Parts: sequence; structure tokens; C-alpha cells
Amino acid sequence: MTDAVQIVLAKRPTGDVTADCFRQEKVTLPALADGQILVRQLFLSLDPYMRPRMTELRSYVPPFNLDQPLTGGSVGEVVDSRNPKFAKGDLIMGLLNWATHTVHDGKGLRKLDAGGVPLSAYLGVLGMPSFTAWYGIKHICKPKAGETVFVSAATGAVGQVAGQLAKLAGARVVGCAGDEDKCVWAVREAGYDACFNHRTERDYGAVLDKLCPKGIDADFENVGGKLFHAVFERLNNFGRVAFCGAISEYQDTDPMAGPPKMFSIVQKRLTLQGFIVSDHVALMGDFISDVAPLLPSGQLKSRETVVDGLSKAPEAFMGLLKGQNFGKLVVKVG
Repeated sequence: MTDAVQIVLAKRPTGDVTADCFRQEKVTLPALADGQILVRQLFLSLDPYMRPRMTELRSYVPPFNLDQPLTGGSVGEVVDSRNPKFAKGDLIMGLLNWATHTVHDGKGLRKLDAGGVPLSAYLGVLGMPSFTAWYGIKHICKPKAGETVFVSAATGAVGQVAGQLAKLAGARVVGCAGDEDKCVWAVREAGYDACFNHRTERDYGAVLDKLCPKGIDADFENVGGKLFHAVFERLNNFGRVAFCGAISEYQDTDPMAGPPKMFSIVQKRLTLQGFIVSDHVALMGDFISDVAPLLPSGQLKSRETVVDGLSKAPEAFMGLLKGQNFGKLVVKVG
């Protein structure tokens, strides 16, 4: 048996997520049964989409249960195994508890080859966030040379890749971020044509008219709210929206109404598609084939924020919902 530390959902948030929504516990894990493995977690992914799951909304995956460990994407090492598919020392990636150690049946876990790549990259630029960006750009936004693509949360784990992929397709790419330094990085390093600070700009319509004078052909949406309303009004005929997230609305106690003039969807022949990339795991191989070669060549760049220690995960997650991270946010567990 193994002693572990885990973080559980202590109460459901109403409005903002607060520290008392979490509780840290010490537990003794049971001995392994046949088919099980013991994983020592190395890195834990923090994801804003956890927020709806904490409040038992009708989310795309089952909500978290009170007094049970939170779960998230993780990279770990197998330290004991009674499963013939996994050996001691294997590096794996999958959905695991917020914990130092987890007993798992191995289903849904993927072995990793860590040669030459930081393990945290498998939670970011080679993981689900980048896969999300690739799918939304390639299969929904479908940018063409000369078109204008807008990416909200332009330097987040998903947005930073979405913008670069749109740029590689020949589009003019405009984004927004919640910090001046993030906007500078988006332009200088990620190749955006322009980026504005959505926390200091008071008139989203005016800044979009300035930076997107020919309108917007495709929108990779991560923020939602009033910003999306302004983008929606400026979509061109046959515009496409890959609706990935709405982080500005996750902590609202009352749902926000949609943008006005919804009949524009018909008049402009728009495509608005919400998507969850886990529905498209069969395309993971295509994603790796397209994106992995872009890393050593420097054509695709990424940023990440690493927080040291499992006990800091709740604080880091609350900061994530307020945009305090730069790029992908991961916790170094052990």
C-alpha cells in the first residue's frame, strides 16, 4: 500500500471559485488488484473547462463529485504494475486524480516516448490543447490566404497554437490577450499581425474595426461574452466560428444572453460550431503528423507556466480563471 496526497472538491462554487472549494487529504491507497497500475504523477494539467464541471452544469463530461478527487490531464510514471500492458518505469499520459499517486486500470492511458521533449509538453503543445487548436483551425475555421482570422485568448494554451496555425495557412491573424506583455509576445514571437489587451480596451467594436478593417472571416473563440458579441457583428459572409470556450462567462451566476441580430447567421450564411476535441481522438495521429515537425524548425512556438507543488494547484487554478497564467498552465507534482 502507498500513502498519497490528493485534492478533493470540498464544495461547489457559486460565482467565483474560492479556496474553500478545495480540501487536501492524506490517504492510503489500496494494494493493486490484477489489471491495475500505480502511477506517480509528475505533471498535472490545469484547464478552465474544469469550472463548469465543479458546478454540476450539463457539461461534456461527468461533473466532479463532492469529497472526491478532482481529475485532470496528467503525465506520470508507472511505479508498480499488475497490468501486462504497462511496466515499471513506463511514462504515461492520461486523465488522473489531483494527487501524488493514483491507482488506475490503465484504460485510456497512453505511453510516452520522452526523448528530447520536456514531459510538460505532452500536456500542451504536443497534447490536448494543441490538438484542440489544430482541429478548430483545420476543420472548422479553414483559413485561406488573405483572409482575416481572429483568435481570442491569443496566448493561452489553445489560442497560441491556433493563431500560429492560421498564420501558416496564409491568413492575417489578429488576437487579444489580457496583458500587454502577452500581446507583445503574440506579435513578436507567435507571428500575429496585431493583438490588443481586452482588459484595457473599453470599446471592442472600435478596436476590431481598426485591426480588422476588412471584417473577420474566421473566429477561434475562447473568451465569449461581450468580446464575442463584437466579433459576431463583424463576421463576413460565409464566416466560420470555432467555438472552443467562453472563459469570460464561466464564473457568471446567471447565463449571458447571446449576441443580437442572430438572423445574421442566415443573412451572412455563417457557420458556428461548438466542439469538444475528445470527440475526434481518431485524428490524433494526423495532428501529430502535422504539428510535431513544426517544433524543431521553430515554426511553432509555445509558452507555459509551471507551478511547483500539488498543494498550489487550487491557487493556480483560481488564477487561471482570471488570466494570470501565460500559455499552458501545469503543476509540477513530483
